[in-house]
Amino acid sequence: MLSWLKQLDDLLRGRKTAPQRLAEGRVELPLGMFVPMAVVLGAAYGFFMGWYAILSRDPVSCQQLLASTVKLPALFLLTLVVTFPSLYVFNALVGCRLSFTATLRLLVGAVVVNVAVAASLGPILGFFTLSTTSYSFMILLNVVLLAVAGMVSLAFLLHTLRRLAFPPPISPPPSTPAEVSNDNPANSAKPPEREPGPLDQILDDVPDQALGQARMIFRIWVIIYGLVGAQMGWLLRPFIGSPNLEFTWFRHREGNFFQSVFYHLQRLLGGG
Repeated sequence: MLSWLKQLDDLLRGRKTAPQRLAEGRVELPLGMFVPMAVVLGAAYGFFMGWYAILSRDPVSCQQLLASTVKLPALFLLTLVVTFPSLYVFNALVGCRLSFTATLRLLVGAVVVNVAVAASLGPILGFFTLSTTSYSFMILLNVVLLAVAGMVSLAFLLHTLRRLAFPPPISPPPSTPAEVSNDNPANSAKPPEREPGPLDQILDDVPDQALGQARMIFRIWVIIYGLVGAQMGWLLRPFIGSPNLEFTWFRHREGNFFQSVFYHLQRLLGGG
């Protein structure tokens, strides 16, 4: 468990995706550790999500609590399976040097960041579950919390992909004292030059058009990932469990995620 926490802390602090680690196109995220970690963290948020079935349903539905705990990590892992091929192809289009396995490791890392942020928001979800019995409010609250977690993880993923697509060139080693001598008038007459920063190096070595195209491609993929994740959640519903319906593992395939959000927003605001 301590090794899990250490690996998670390194990932969240950016040590796992530092530029020097990505210089050769390698992503050091062991799947044997991070996939189970994603399952556990996702189940933690799902557990808090299932509280509504315990506290606001009559009779209490322990089955819904179990279903929420199981289906939350399944939501993220199934979204990963569906979107992974497109991410690999998009990486190839912009010239990333990631191999098939390295791309998978990176996407698993993004999922871990996603569920870690969601699990950290779980106590907030539990607090509001204790505070209200409004089903529509709880639906929308979960949408907001999971959207926040998703945006954080996608920001992490985009930042890493940009580093991989356009890594800053390695700076030459500093001159030794023997090479720079105060006895040389040419050296003493020159004012010290400002060392170029990472942004300067990127702009000098990468055409603006290529960088803009890469950003556009990555943003398109982010939209695809978000849409797939939202609709995957709709297919796996219910996660909270309507107090007016009996428990079921899955509901009929009808409507879509966005229609449901609009419907519950109307109900919450008293418009329908």
